[in-house]
Amino acid sequence: MAPTMALRTPAPAAPSSPRTGNTGLWLVMLAQLMLVLDATVVNVALPHIAADLNFSRAELSWVLNGYALAFGGLLLLGGRVGDVLGRRSTFLVGVAAFTLFSLLGGLATSPLLLVVARALQGLGAAFAAPSVLALITTNARDEGARNRALALFSAIASMGGALGLILGGVLTDTTSWRWTLFINVPIGIVVLLAVPRLVAETPRRPGRFDVLGAITATGGAVSIVWALLQAPDYGWFSARTIGGFAVGAVLLGVLAVTERRVSHPLLAPKLLRSPSRVAALAAMAATYGGMLAMFFLMVQYLEDDLHLTPIVTGLAFLPMPLSIFAMSRIIPRLVERVGAVRLVLIGTALRVAAFVPLTQLGPGTNLVTVALALVGTGISAGITFMPLTTLALRDVEPEHAGSASGLFQTMQQLGGAVGLAIVASTFAAFAAPGDFFVGGRAGFWSATVLSVLALAAVAGLAMRPRKLV
Repeated sequence: MAPTMALRTPAPAAPSSPRTGNTGLWLVMLAQLMLVLDATVVNVALPHIAADLNFSRAELSWVLNGYALAFGGLLLLGGRVGDVLGRRSTFLVGVAAFTLFSLLGGLATSPLLLVVARALQGLGAAFAAPSVLALITTNARDEGARNRALALFSAIASMGGALGLILGGVLTDTTSWRWTLFINVPIGIVVLLAVPRLVAETPRRPGRFDVLGAITATGGAVSIVWALLQAPDYGWFSARTIGGFAVGAVLLGVLAVTERRVSHPLLAPKLLRSPSRVAALAAMAATYGGMLAMFFLMVQYLEDDLHLTPIVTGLAFLPMPLSIFAMSRIIPRLVERVGAVRLVLIGTALRVAAFVPLTQLGPGTNLVTVALALVGTGISAGITFMPLTTLALRDVEPEHAGSASGLFQTMQQLGGAVGLAIVASTFAAFAAPGDFFVGGRAGFWSATVLSVLALAAVAGLAMRPRKLV
């Protein structure tokens, strides 16, 4: 995998041997894990952050969504910048920004400073992440190597959320919530020092940057998520809520028009002409939205209702990454034998089955039921993430690899932000003082509906010609 990178991307800094090239690739993957972890690493720490910095309940979700929105909204621009200026250079700039604002976030003394730092972390992640996946897809020496690399990437993407909860619980319980952000600093420094020596730069491709596309994509997403979060407090038919949805719709409409007219679009329209790619993008958005929503609700159930410590709460999610890792070892072979679409159908159906028992949570719920739901969610994530990645990136030309990978991760991050906003709003709308279960059951029903939507997104592909399956 890494030696091929050296052969196909000649540059002065090319790895001198397969071993050094492999080390460089592992460091790039480590950085990707760091970026994914930060979507959830502060989740377990939210009650401590709220108490320390005096966050309101409505403001608190922006600690998660500020990161997810900036990350998801700017991923397309980050992918395009990598295509034009070189993926390694763009990756390093993104990691540097992410590391700096992780430090500043850990030092925050007010809600505003923390949310701004988290958003700027997301900006750095948006420039770093597309280059990781683009390097994988353009440098694999054959289809088998590509599938193995995508399986590793998918395992990181799917395990990262659960691992973030575990790491966040350990750090919050043993040190302080601030270390959920400080931990990124030494990792970022190691990556910045080592990757330039171990990973070759990619060729630059001519083109311009679609700044208007980046502004409208990010602004549209922020407006819609803001409206979703405000709705429980101000009403679904209030001027604020309707106005937020309207602004979001207008900005996304401008984005659609812009991308058809500019010479170098942020999102090449041709990428959306593949039915399998569109279905995979929609399924990933709904899948990740349901998973982040489940994490959000489950943390509150474990900490607020069962009164578990942050470290025990984090460890309660351990079955998920273990299940995902186990599945990642066999999924590449299953994709070749069974087909990507069939695997996604199986995985999303299993996720629906895992979520349904959570809609019945109550004071007497058997914890075995909760554990089985977490294991089932982990197995379903292990089954679906790599096939979805395969469907989304199939038949993409090398010059569009960054844009395609940015689009895929955009749907993942924005799906997570929108899904979390929907479920958080549902939870708040039905919440009863001192009783998690009334709002919690409604929230888990919303997460289940998102999983059903993921299943529906790919169900139509099973009826298409066999080559798509």
